[in-house]
Amino acid sequence: MQAVIMAAGKGDRLGELTKTVPKSFVEIEGCKLIEINIALLHARGIKDIVIVTGYRDECFEALLKGQEGIRFVYNPFYEMMNVLGSFFMAQDAMSDDFIYMHADTLCSPAIFDHMIETDADMVLPIDYKRCDEEAMKIVTKGGKLVRISKEIPCEQGEGEFIGIMKIKRKVLSDLRQAVKKLMKEKCFASYFEGALQELLDLNKYDIALIPTGGEFWGEIDFPEDLERVKESISPELIEMAKKDGGNKNAG
Repeated sequence: MQAVIMAAGKGDRLGELTKTVPKSFVEIEGCKLIEINIALLHARGIKDIVIVTGYRDECFEALLKGQEGIRFVYNPFYEMMNVLGSFFMAQDAMSDDFIYMHADTLCSPAIFDHMIETDADMVLPIDYKRCDEEAMKIVTKGGKLVRISKEIPCEQGEGEFIGIMKIKRKVLSDLRQAVKKLMKEKCFASYFEGALQELLDLNKYDIALIPTGGEFWGEIDFPEDLERVKESISPELIEMAKKDGGNKNAG
């Protein structure tokens, strides 16, 4: 299994915290967000990791240089494109079942393991709750996912997709076509979920929605998000990151 981590963004909304470093270099208990996500992948045996960089890409190469299995894909248009553009840059590096992640989003090992263990063409963890406008909301029909977008009205959204998912290799061909279609249509502001909607509309894949069940997860866009995550983060994630960092240093 592979993983692709979206890490090109600048993180302007974090102010001084990202003035000189990438967004995913923000630290919790001495561990960078990118290190926490890599440690979670490593702990589950996932070593083939593609990281899409943009802002301050040299920081990633300095931090992770020489780590086995880690590859970088640079998105030179990171200031002009949204996340879909970053995935477009990396999609040809995907050749197996893979985990899609955002570098600024963390989730508990319990959510991650449930996702890994669930057998479906695509597996999306969902936080079933009342959503705000910023949330990547979902709508289902007969228990089946039919729409995913930030543009869904808050009163219609059934929950929030946390931005981490598992995708089987069999989906890759259609996924690439969907991404290419949106890029040709100049949908440069589109999120990755724009391509997911294209796949939903094909109505040919088995898509599983798994509840987060109150387990920890957090996306860090604003300083207050960071403080909330610091207060609620799963201690196991920090332990994994420190252990993974120790193994790296020992090697």
